[in-house]
Amino acid sequence: MLDCLLSISAGPLSETRPPERRLVGVCRHFAILLVAMLRAKGIAARARCGVGSYFNPDSFDDHWVCEYWNAQEGRWALADPQFDELWRVNLKIDHNILDVPRDRFLVAGEAWARCRAGKADPSKFGIFDLHGLWFIAGELVRDVAALNNMEMLAWDVWGAMPRPDEKQQEEQLAFFDRLAELTRDPDISFEELRKLYESDGRVHVPATVFNSLRNRQEAI
Repeated sequence: MLDCLLSISAGPLSETRPPERRLVGVCRHFAILLVAMLRAKGIAARARCGVGSYFNPDSFDDHWVCEYWNAQEGRWALADPQFDELWRVNLKIDHNILDVPRDRFLVAGEAWARCRAGKADPSKFGIFDLHGLWFIAGELVRDVAALNNMEMLAWDVWGAMPRPDEKQQEEQLAFFDRLAELTRDPDISFEELRKLYESDGRVHVPATVFNSLRNRQEAI
């Protein structure tokens, strides 16, 4: 990403570029770029896939953020690097974007658990015209992959991800319940999460995935 950006404009990264000299990306690109920067500085960081409640009223929209270790406070914190001043003003963002409250951004496992417990309406979770429990299940698989250093594109589809509006059977629901349990607190369950990712084709990223935007199989 940095190579692409610098090929457009070779100026320092600290300088604000005009719109025509910027690199276009989505939330996932912002998140993994910050993860890379923090890791380069020796700060533990990881990308998390889930939903944000600060885009549209009464809805939780598909989103990626960076989760980093706040050593001073001894806890993981969420940072949303997508939001500059213009974003914050237009969306009326009133929380700290470098310490996003856990009720404003839900990791996929938390979103799944809330919906399964009847505490949230699955139809409020998704993006554009894509909403429902099936969508959250796909986010869960992406979050498992991200926790194993495979930060896939939001439109990459593989493994256990349900099709649009697909109703899951009891066995599928139980599997996603387990993924949600493991990913809500990945530090405690890391060894099991790692073994699951390595051994289970339902979550392990294969050499080829389906690009739902281009409607074709693509090598990763």
